[in-house]
Amino acid sequence: MGLIDFIKGQFIDIVEWLDDSNHTLVWRFPRYENSIKMGAQLVVREGQAAAFVNMGRLADVYQPGMYTLSTQNMPILSDIMGWKYGFESPFKAEVYFVNTRQYLDQKWGTSNPIMMRDPEFGPVRVRAYGLYAFRVTDPGTFLRQVVGTDGSFTVEKIEGLLKQTLVSSFTKAIATAKIPVLDMAGSQEEVAKKVWEVMQPAFTDLGVGLPRFVIENISLPPEVEKLLDQRTGVGIMGGHMGAFSQLQAGQAMREAATNPSGTAGAGVGLGAGFAMANMMAQSMVPAAAPAAVTATPAAAPAAAGARPCTGCGKPLAAGAKFCPECGARQSAVCPSCANPLAPGAKFCGNCGARLA
Repeated sequence: MGLIDFIKGQFIDIVEWLDDSNHTLVWRFPRYENSIKMGAQLVVREGQAAAFVNMGRLADVYQPGMYTLSTQNMPILSDIMGWKYGFESPFKAEVYFVNTRQYLDQKWGTSNPIMMRDPEFGPVRVRAYGLYAFRVTDPGTFLRQVVGTDGSFTVEKIEGLLKQTLVSSFTKAIATAKIPVLDMAGSQEEVAKKVWEVMQPAFTDLGVGLPRFVIENISLPPEVEKLLDQRTGVGIMGGHMGAFSQLQAGQAMREAATNPSGTAGAGVGLGAGFAMANMMAQSMVPAAAPAAVTATPAAAPAAAGARPCTGCGKPLAAGAKFCPECGARQSAVCPSCANPLAPGAKFCGNCGARLA
């Protein structure tokens, strides 16, 4: 190899990147000690951008196309390097290729429940998850704010930051949207739009765009979902308290049947279930009207000359010696005051009543 060939081999005359990965966001052209020849070809393919950095300072950024490097199409670098009157010698600069295509089907989700205030249920906790797509929209800002001097920056290195931004924006969006939790399932597109509006400024500051954001599911805690299922069941039964009591009793029976504490525990659970159902049912039944008071007719006065039995108190016919009701032997008594009479008396010695 001659001296001329050796010198030419030290100069780079084609600068390009053939991306064979599916997760690389930024790749630094491996210049090593070689210098880029003035007049070299820069090839930027669709879905790429190329940025020149000199001495740690971002210079010119190129969109897709083929460029012949010269002072005319490197205005910022020419100014940094002091090329005021043209420059034809090789130069050294770092070249970063940035992938600007969309990265699809990125997953996001709330690792912890988000507290929100619902107008019907009060404070509730919700979870959510879905998909999003992102792309680098401003290569210069992305290099300055995110990549730095990393020569091989992959999607995995920014996933955590993007997800944190998404969840934070989701929390803020549902807090301001004031959409009841029961309506969120049917309003996921509306919620997604509000989340996108909230998070877009934060992504713009990173040089990243969010072309797609989807909420696949918004869920409530299991205990809240259980109450909603019960409420739905009552609604299907017509919304009557009796139906709710039957539902509660049925649940108590099912829980008692699966109670591992044995027959005694099952009986207690079943009894408690029925008791609760009965109390709730009775609490909804209007108080019964007080029963009408029926006057009990007074007992007919005893016939004249009759006297009560000394054994059972039943009225006796005048002169009866034995009670026809209880059979007790009767002694002579005054029919007016029931005072015992002397044999053969014609008047009562107690009240003076005339005796028959």
